[in-house]
Amino acid sequence: MTIKVGDKVPSATLMQMQDGGPKPLSTDDLFTGKKVAFFAVPGAFTPTCSAKHLPGFVQHADELKQKGVDAIACVSVNDAFVMGAWGDQQKAGGKVLMLADGNGDFTRALGLEMDASRFGMGKRSQRFSMVVDNGVVKALNVEEGGGFSVSSAEHMLEQL
Repeated sequence: MTIKVGDKVPSATLMQMQDGGPKPLSTDDLFTGKKVAFFAVPGAFTPTCSAKHLPGFVQHADELKQKGVDAIACVSVNDAFVMGAWGDQQKAGGKVLMLADGNGDFTRALGLEMDASRFGMGKRSQRFSMVVDNGVVKALNVEEGGGFSVSSAEHMLEQL
């Protein structure tokens, strides 16, 4: 079952690069008591993700925070090393938390997994964004097919 507006985000453990190594971050710690702009990409370093999706959230980080967002987080079914390197390459530090869902457990729990095996990528996350307020989904934007529009930072700014 796919998560929907009004649902509580499931508890899971994501990984984040800190101090030179992967460190766990629970979704409960990420979302409790905060408004979070959260978005997922099918893969780090992939064309749309690198050219548009992550850069949009980096570029608009201050505007999102001015609209009451406490944290901005990007997740992908990649490992923490890849997400850390991608965040460094995209200059996301201090603006966007780069989170790894290495086994796809959180993505599956959200009901937003897709099968990209025919592209040699295995099980991945659909491209989506959501506004989460104190652990509850307030807005959910899932892209259709290979599109990129409703999950963008610009679209989220309009929702806040």
